[in-house]
Amino acid sequence: MHHLLKILACLLLLLPVHAQADFNHSAWDSLLKEHVIVIDGGIATQLDYSGMAVDRVVLKAYLADAAQVPRSTFESWSIAAQLAFLINVYNASTVDVILEEYPDIDTIRDIGFFLSSAWNQEFANLFGEPVTLDEIEHEMIRGWGRYNEPRIHFAVNCAAIGCPALRAEAFLGEKLEMQLEDSTVKFLSDRSRNYFDNGRLYVSSIFDWYEEDFEKGWGGVDSVAEFLAGYAAELNVDMATVNQLRVDDIRIRHLKYDWNLNDTQ
Repeated sequence: MHHLLKILACLLLLLPVHAQADFNHSAWDSLLKEHVIVIDGGIATQLDYSGMAVDRVVLKAYLADAAQVPRSTFESWSIAAQLAFLINVYNASTVDVILEEYPDIDTIRDIGFFLSSAWNQEFANLFGEPVTLDEIEHEMIRGWGRYNEPRIHFAVNCAAIGCPALRAEAFLGEKLEMQLEDSTVKFLSDRSRNYFDNGRLYVSSIFDWYEEDFEKGWGGVDSVAEFLAGYAAELNVDMATVNQLRVDDIRIRHLKYDWNLNDTQ
């Protein structure tokens, strides 16, 4: 009975939404707060997929409601609200994709096959049509050219241990700047994914795969090295190294990505 009441309460949070100046992410926020396990102060997180599966009706309702948002309504929101919406829908859709196969998978890469991976199947719906995860991330978030926000790579979550932590809260337009910066700081503070050793900087493969996103002038930086120079404390590098980064005169190596599922251990 208690679980049923919890589900009903979450569903009620979804209504009404279209009369608001922004989308109501309360249901997704509640799911994250309940099922994300925070590790080491947020540097990493795990997701309780078993628990999320029990609440999948709430997740499905959230995604169905997001799918009903007309493009005209979306365009009326602030840039921050738009970006928060797309990040949340991407992350929620990714969780839903995992739950389609869970517990019989060890990684998101087990889903689909070579020419039809989890990222290029039309699992989600937005603006009246089916979309893939790749379309949400690469064609909308990265491809529209209106956001110019490299820190989204520390916000969108691919359900893997190597991926930046899935936040234990939904992204919100009014908090987006703080949330993106906090996620970036926490990711760069994780020594298992980014560290300096013997004159070389070892960082996540994210900085290799999406190098171009760090070259577009965000925050006045035009390269991955310049971007990393702004996070000297998090990377635990000295000023001499910072100066080398600023002039792109340092060896950067990319670490192997851990694609294992970010499930609770």
